[in-house]
Amino acid sequence: MSHLPTRLTIGQVAERSGIPATTLRFYEERGLIRAERTAGNQRRYHRSTLRRLAFISAAQRVGLTLHQIYEALAALPEERTPTAEDWALLSEQWRVELETRIDALQRLRDRLTSCIGCGCLSLRTCGLHNDDDTLAAYGPGAPLLKPVHEGGV
Repeated sequence: MSHLPTRLTIGQVAERSGIPATTLRFYEERGLIRAERTAGNQRRYHRSTLRRLAFISAAQRVGLTLHQIYEALAALPEERTPTAEDWALLSEQWRVELETRIDALQRLRDRLTSCIGCGCLSLRTCGLHNDDDTLAAYGPGAPLLKPVHEGGV
């Protein structure tokens, strides 16, 4: 029978997960993971934190923000570690967002291809760089940052 510890130090979690201790502390501050404290105020993580970190890493790889990941983890019953079934359900919810991102990237790629041959070098009319520019009518520069009085500040 294995005598694996049920609580891990921050160094052990960092080594096992490949995630730096500074990131683990950041995740803890953001409520993504939890640690208990010893009498000497040292962090101790439950072994299930490793699975939770794997979930966080996978969610980040598909482009989710830490806030989205936090909301997903907070929605789990009793804030438990996500299971394969949880991941399947959550990934289905995120599928629409990912499809939207893929579509936007494909449109950007298509615009970039046409831009390479364009040669206009015009920031004012470039559909790639200045798409839907509503402030172009106010002239060059940053019209929102110009002083109200023409004479200066």
